[in-house]
Amino acid sequence: MSAGIVVGYTATDAGSDAAVFGARLARALGTRLHLVIVLPRDGTRSAAVAPDRAYEDVIRGQARTWLDEALRTLPQDVPRSAHVRFGESFAEGLVAAGEEFGARMIVVGAAGGGLLGRHRLGSVASELLHSSTLPVALVPAGGAADPATALTRVTAALGTRPGADVLLDEAVGLAGAAGASLRLISLMPFDVPPGLDTGAIRIAGDEHGEDVLSAARAALPAGVSAEVERAPGDSVEDAVAHLDWQPGEVVLVGSSRLAQPRRLFLGSTAAKMLHVLPVPMIVVPRTRAAGHPLGGDPA
Repeated sequence: MSAGIVVGYTATDAGSDAAVFGARLARALGTRLHLVIVLPRDGTRSAAVAPDRAYEDVIRGQARTWLDEALRTLPQDVPRSAHVRFGESFAEGLVAAGEEFGARMIVVGAAGGGLLGRHRLGSVASELLHSSTLPVALVPAGGAADPATALTRVTAALGTRPGADVLLDEAVGLAGAAGASLRLISLMPFDVPPGLDTGAIRIAGDEHGEDVLSAARAALPAGVSAEVERAPGDSVEDAVAHLDWQPGEVVLVGSSRLAQPRRLFLGSTAAKMLHVLPVPMIVVPRTRAAGHPLGGDPA
């Protein structure tokens, strides 16, 4: 069994959304699902004092109960396992678990209090998006779709900054492994300094999109389609709002150029997309890390 999907699970609606989407990804990729609850260490004790084993046993037992209940709600054909970890923070524990399992990505749900079908970043997602060594999938509130829903389309939001080639490779790999169609959206008009001639930008953007499309089609398996779609709009939010989105769709975006090598840093364009995006988003590091790519085992 190849490397799996790590889900940051909590016994909440957001945790359920993350688990369902993680199961859909695991089925599409033919990999294992790891549900992980990260519990806080006993912060009342000095590091020199041994942890209270009775306390840890109680909260570990409750966490196991929540995980067992979650596993029973997921499709039985998806290989899965559940894990309880202790960590300094939920995000730190998830990254450690992901690296332990050689995972392809970490999946987390939206923070509470947001609109149904929309993203809202909580503290865990925010920490992951500014430090994770692995791709991070964000699931909007209530936006995981039915666990039996196939991964129907992969949309990659491509610009021209460093890391775009890695993002394209990951999108092609994910679409090919899942048998999903690939849609490419050029962000070039929003990826340049203001004040440049918009006509020249549009022509350059069209040429860039066709070049990327040709590369994607050459890399995809036979029978998997790819297209470039151009959305009108004066801003990232406006452009994304004009696009159609399928229930089984996922969006891939690259990490900011400010990110450290092999780590995430959520950029301004991706953050703007999150405001209006109704489907899960996967943020990938702009430099490839050792281990498994999204779409398959390394060569």
